[in-house]
Amino acid sequence: MPSSRQKTIRASAILPVLAPGNGKTRKARFWTYVRNNRPAGDKSPPAVWFTYSRDRKCEHPQRHLAKFRGILQAGVPSERSLLAGVEADAFAGFDKLYESGAIQEAPCLAHIRRKFYDLMEAHQSPIATEAVERIAALYRIEAEIRGRPTEERRQVRNARARPLMEEMHEWLKISLSMLPPKSETAAAIRYALGLWNALMRYLDDGRIEIDNLIAERALRLVALGRRNYLFAGSDHGGQRAAILYSLIQSAKMNGLDPEAYLRHVLSRIATHPINRIAELLPWNVAANLSPAVQAAA
Repeated sequence: MPSSRQKTIRASAILPVLAPGNGKTRKARFWTYVRNNRPAGDKSPPAVWFTYSRDRKCEHPQRHLAKFRGILQAGVPSERSLLAGVEADAFAGFDKLYESGAIQEAPCLAHIRRKFYDLMEAHQSPIATEAVERIAALYRIEAEIRGRPTEERRQVRNARARPLMEEMHEWLKISLSMLPPKSETAAAIRYALGLWNALMRYLDDGRIEIDNLIAERALRLVALGRRNYLFAGSDHGGQRAAILYSLIQSAKMNGLDPEAYLRHVLSRIATHPINRIAELLPWNVAANLSPAVQAAA
């Protein structure tokens, strides 16, 4: 995880780590990669992989995805998500991921919407308000086709969402020509237009989601944890936390109670054959650990 060819959704989160010798903390990173094709009718079990790094250098995702071939969904962080310590990483340093064409970019419409929504809330901007309403119409289509087969999703999107996307594209360009170049609304429009070609990719591929919020939701686990432990004591602590977060969030996505799942694993792992360790992964346990068994585990 990530495997050689699939759809992967990525985001990252800030982790304060104790800096030895000065009693202060430095900013490390959790990176998370999510596999979940259930919205496209796939029955494969979902999974989340957290990994830790000392910094945010673009070499880390390049290493994580060195053998990956497929669709990568990401977005650009908003001020709100940065304040929460959550980053959906598609800043310029990651452009190299897409250069060879082996990885295809699928941007996040929610991050485009968020820029307009913040302007609507702060300034009651008519253009921002209309942008939010146009995007809402696209989300209503997605709600109707969630869980449907990929080909059906593609057909519905092309019949109903494509005309809306094309109309919005023209409307954004006209609106931009009427705005002061340095205005916040103009910046939000330029951001949307800059991603437009890649954003249109979701219309022709039913596997692609309209946003990458599933990855940000997985990172809520990190935000919740930081309220309790505040920071990691070392890089080793960050690495161990990444392993536990991977297991806990994967257990949750597979319908398991995380505490019951961990009790189940810890009570068996000492005597479990190492060549069958995959049997203890959340998606394999989920088939045999019923809610009643979870409660008693």
